[in-house]
Amino acid sequence: MSDATEATVRAEARAWLEANWNPDLGLIEWRNMLAESGWGVPAWPEEWHGRGLPEALAAVVEEEFQEIGAVGVAKAGIRLLAAATLLEHGSQLHKEKFLRRILTGEDTWCQLFSEPGSGSDLAGATTRAELKGNKWLINGQKVWTTSAHHADYGLLLARTDWDVPKHKGLSYFVLDMHQPGVEANPLRQMNGHASFNQVFITDAEIAPEFQVGELGEGWAVATTTLMHERRRADGLRTWARGSDRPGRAYDEERAEIATVMEPYKWYPQRAGRVDLVLPRAEATGKIDDPAARQEIAKLLTLSKAAEWTARRARAAQEQGRPQGPEGSLGKLIASHVARAAAHVHTLIAGADAMLSGEDGPLDGTIAEILISAPATSIAGGTDEIQRNIIAERVLRMPKEPRFDTDRPFREVPKNTVS
Repeated sequence: MSDATEATVRAEARAWLEANWNPDLGLIEWRNMLAESGWGVPAWPEEWHGRGLPEALAAVVEEEFQEIGAVGVAKAGIRLLAAATLLEHGSQLHKEKFLRRILTGEDTWCQLFSEPGSGSDLAGATTRAELKGNKWLINGQKVWTTSAHHADYGLLLARTDWDVPKHKGLSYFVLDMHQPGVEANPLRQMNGHASFNQVFITDAEIAPEFQVGELGEGWAVATTTLMHERRRADGLRTWARGSDRPGRAYDEERAEIATVMEPYKWYPQRAGRVDLVLPRAEATGKIDDPAARQEIAKLLTLSKAAEWTARRARAAQEQGRPQGPEGSLGKLIASHVARAAAHVHTLIAGADAMLSGEDGPLDGTIAEILISAPATSIAGGTDEIQRNIIAERVLRMPKEPRFDTDRPFREVPKNTVS
């Protein structure tokens, strides 16, 4: 359908939905129909549950789903990061085993990248993968892993060679999270939520066929995952909310969102809740304070600039361009927006911004914003990492001096025992 037009795609999608959408279907049954038809992920290849449409026309299909009120494929959590990675780097087996169940929502996923000893240096991972007989044995510790406590599978970056430079000794795997030797412990955050986990991996097993990409090419595969993650963090995503309409499919979607999205429910607060600024300023009278009004104007200007940057990234995606540094630009500006929003909320609320729960403004939402916003500068690659990417890949500046990229990783000083 590469030569399809907007009008024909819209008409075909509408006709199919009108003929097939039934809110009384079970959610998995309906999503299997979507996978078979290709309308659930129309930009995916036809061979893998899509219709081979450009991203721009996929957006047209999404509009038709919204118009009729039909439930789409499962998108909550990092499922689509797993799907995007497997579509690009996965084997035939990976695609056959995982892609449909990602779309139906039958499997949930997590991302086993960060480690306690390496901080923002993802390539410094020390989790070991050793081939013993016909199995990979995995030993190590991961941290800041969202949803690991209820994930079925994990995208795992592990070290398979300690005698080459660090970027070349990593490999990428799919890890069964339900096997013995995988223990996920939730971490309580200062905002009261427990979205993240420490994951302890002790002699967990992975069959060789669940290695993604070639041995030692894990860094390239992980880069694909990260680029999609940063592009998804561009600020244009619709927060997952279930419809209040009656019907089995709607009921089951609401239950899915309540479970799968639970770890993410504070994410709007960590983004700064710019949407609350003007209503709060008007309700409190701070809109008449010249100093506060100036800061509000700065925030809204910055937020609009971030939206335009995000739209550039979305346009690049719709044109079929490869993942690029736009995600890092969007990720970095999102951090600036979150901090500026926290500052403005403090100006508006004053000392009351420190009150949590029912005593605080908006039942403690403002206080939650203040203690959640710093996470935006850390999650998905710190601000410092994004500045390095922008400096080196966009501005073509010289790379910063490094002492650990050209020597065997075994010889590189670490914060943990190797």
